[in-house]
Amino acid sequence: MTTSWVEGAAGSLFDVDNLPFGVFSRGGEEPRVGVRIGEHVLDVAPVAAAEMLDVHHVFEERSLNPLMAEGPQVWQSLRTWLTGLLTEEAERDLVEPHLVPLAEVTLHLPVEVADYVDFYASLDHASNVGKMFRPDAEPLLPNWRHLPVGYHGRAGTVVASGADVVRPQGQRKPPSEDVPTFGPSVRLDIEAELGFVVGTPSTLGERVPVPGFADHVFGLVGLNDWSARDIQAWEYVPLGPFLGKSFATSISHWVTPLAALDAAWVDLPGQDPEPLPYLTEGSPRGLDIEVEVELNGDVVARPPYRTMYWSPAQMLAHLTVNGASLRTGDLFASGTISGPEPDQRGSFLELSWGGQEPFGEGRTFLEDGDTVTLRYTAPGTAGGRISLGDVTGTILPAR
Repeated sequence: MTTSWVEGAAGSLFDVDNLPFGVFSRGGEEPRVGVRIGEHVLDVAPVAAAEMLDVHHVFEERSLNPLMAEGPQVWQSLRTWLTGLLTEEAERDLVEPHLVPLAEVTLHLPVEVADYVDFYASLDHASNVGKMFRPDAEPLLPNWRHLPVGYHGRAGTVVASGADVVRPQGQRKPPSEDVPTFGPSVRLDIEAELGFVVGTPSTLGERVPVPGFADHVFGLVGLNDWSARDIQAWEYVPLGPFLGKSFATSISHWVTPLAALDAAWVDLPGQDPEPLPYLTEGSPRGLDIEVEVELNGDVVARPPYRTMYWSPAQMLAHLTVNGASLRTGDLFASGTISGPEPDQRGSFLELSWGGQEPFGEGRTFLEDGDTVTLRYTAPGTAGGRISLGDVTGTILPAR
């Protein structure tokens, strides 16, 4: 693939084989859609207007939703057009005035999130949690290998990378206590996840089959599902997570188009027993995405997404198999990404084995002032690697 003429972009994690979309503003201007190339943001709206694209208006919007709603044919057409703009010298005079250094812009939440669903798709994570909380029983509950387990989260508390996270308060009841108490969470945690953003909606009553994944999913984001383990442990029986999860979910500023990940698809590790036919049609595949978990500047884990048991397409198929409809801006997440090795665990719950085995410099759960950054990279179609962006958050004291 031809590399970009943009200074510093060629061979970088944000060359033309990536081209993620985001929302930015500059000075007192209104937020609008941009595309990252190297260490610059391309202000697409004036370029699209000058070239009289039929969909030029979608780049003037405050979120990616109007662009995502245009559907796969438009997504591919725009990707081809953008690649040409950023690789052909003949386009340089038109495009270069609209390249803005990343350091000069403010980045915003890229998507107006419609619904948010979080899955539990890692065999290693689910097994670790089961061993910690049910040491005398089978780690996996009977349904886990038959369907992608998930819960419906809170769309209104999805925030962009960089937003501070206030320590949540709620009810906690340790096993050693007879009655619950109220106060700040003392077992605040992260979950390193991958998020999938829906562009094309579906019709109520009609399911999206596994092969229909690319017809509906626009792209991917890095995602941190902040979790208050003590609040969660007291509340989750019998209906699952609620206040222990709903206070904040952080996503990356950049939405990586599905097409940028064409070289990252890999076979699943294996599913036993074989799932029901609606989850196996079309031979679903996994993704080879590497994640780094950084705590206050130190890398404490490297979870590999390729080890996930359930595929993204299977999650979407299960989400809609009952006829539940998709909306533009729907977000569904993978659940914690954890691999089989101790340094591949994507939550502090696992890294500290429930707080009993401190990791790093004697750490267990999050302390006020801690900053966590998640970083994601994948194989690119040009033979190098691409970045899915970072997800960062700092913990503030409870209010």
